[in-house]
Amino acid sequence: MSTLAGSAGAKLKPRSNAAKAKAAAYATYAILIAWSCTTILPLLWVLLNSFKTSDEILTDAFGFPEAFRFGNYINLNEYGNINMLKGFANSLIISGSVVLGVALVGGLASFVLARFQFAGKSIFHVLFVVCMLLPQFAVIIPNFILIQELHLNGTYLSVILPQIAGNLSFAIIMMTGFMASLPAELEEAAVMDGASIWKIYYRILLPLCLPIFATVSIMIFLWSYNELLIPLVYLPIRDMQPISVLLSLVSNAYGTDYGAMMAAITISIVPLLVLYMLSQETVIKGLTAGAVKG
Repeated sequence: MSTLAGSAGAKLKPRSNAAKAKAAAYATYAILIAWSCTTILPLLWVLLNSFKTSDEILTDAFGFPEAFRFGNYINLNEYGNINMLKGFANSLIISGSVVLGVALVGGLASFVLARFQFAGKSIFHVLFVVCMLLPQFAVIIPNFILIQELHLNGTYLSVILPQIAGNLSFAIIMMTGFMASLPAELEEAAVMDGASIWKIYYRILLPLCLPIFATVSIMIFLWSYNELLIPLVYLPIRDMQPISVLLSLVSNAYGTDYGAMMAAITISIVPLLVLYMLSQETVIKGLTAGAVKG
């Protein structure tokens, strides 16, 4: 009897474990679906309201528009000297330059911190962490004075250089950990073959670090694209301002025209959605690769 009871218990245990795993999977999916709804539903709400008039939004903000009107999008380019297409181009120039600068400088700095031993190396790691904790508002006045002293007012560099400096700490911390996890035997073999330091970096480490470079570049591009304070303070020239500043101007101008505000918000987030959908696998691969190797 005891043998039969033991065998029955052994058969029931795997079933109970499978039931628990299935229940946990259902709970995980339910949480993910609920979290997705909190992100997707507001986007759909903004998109639908961009085709409505202000009266329709005030009377029925959560319903479908009676007719899909594109007048809100057309009116954006009729307000003053706001050119949304020019704002997109400025955002691409600024954000692309910031990504390029951070990748070049941060990659070299990470290579030195990951592969070389020198006095004060640990202090640099602490300083980079401190720089990430430093609020942007604490350095905006010194940066503004420095830009004036360098005669960079009214140029793209007035917003590109501060953003490069502000994002370097994050990039260096991420890339240093990834590079340090790579096997040093590859470099030792390259040194035995007579390769120089530059050749080791560009021919060996850089191809291996493409996942983390892509992840950091995409995240910095998104942050730079959404940046409002720096271009608003350092770049007063309307024709050179990015889409984030133009969006704030449209919001102020159309304070009572909610349809125009929704259209402007929709236009500003479309590039980010496209970039996210194209690069989400790259971001996940870069983060997981660093986590596994670390």
